[in-house]
Amino acid sequence: MEPQLLYSVTDSVATVVIHHPAKRNAMTAAMWRALPPLLDTLAADPDVRALVLTGEGGTFCAGADISTLRGSPDEAQGLAVAAEEALATFPKPTLAAIRGHCVGGGAQLAAACDLRFAQEGSLFGVTPAKLGIVYPASSTSRLVALVGPATTKYLLFSGELIDTERALRTGLVDEMLPEGELAKRVAEFTRILVSRSQLTQAAAKEFANGVADRDGHWAEQARGNGDTAEGVAAFLERRQPRFTWTTSG
Repeated sequence: MEPQLLYSVTDSVATVVIHHPAKRNAMTAAMWRALPPLLDTLAADPDVRALVLTGEGGTFCAGADISTLRGSPDEAQGLAVAAEEALATFPKPTLAAIRGHCVGGGAQLAAACDLRFAQEGSLFGVTPAKLGIVYPASSTSRLVALVGPATTKYLLFSGELIDTERALRTGLVDEMLPEGELAKRVAEFTRILVSRSQLTQAAAKEFANGVADRDGHWAEQARGNGDTAEGVAAFLERRQPRFTWTTSG
């Protein structure tokens, strides 16, 4: 099978799989190009309420396919940044499910997700210093927001890999799972996500990402739909709420 992004939608969760096992799921130029339009399609699907990004088999993503850097490194980096930004601005909750190596462009994609769950024993690294590449300012800022300036400098200066325990301690990873437990925990957590108010999630995602000038918009959205009334009613009646607001509506 050619290197590609595979996807499926089950129980309101879209799963995007980085599929290039011959090169530990390294991203080719075609795969970088394919990600933004795929995310646009999934964002517009009202049946999708959350998205999981993962890799085929026992590896998340070993980075960019280095062969793509021989022609035009600037073009290759531009494709990666565009894909990263498309993932970061996806309007619904995103979660990276990580096994094995999450390195270079793989770490770039994982950092662009809202949350990162990793199997114990996974390895993380940001490796442009090994190739003499200048890491993009936007990607560096996103990494600083996750792990702070000191850990960002450690990763970028050295290109060294860190283990899951350190990734968890520094904030690069949100949960660490024992071997064999990742898929179960991701399924459990995404069931929670899809049961919650998309209105709350969408507004919280904007605010957490630093968009601070749309309070009026979200107040109007809250007044114009029944999610708040439904949430309060469900709480008082001790039942699961039936939220109806959608980002694609």
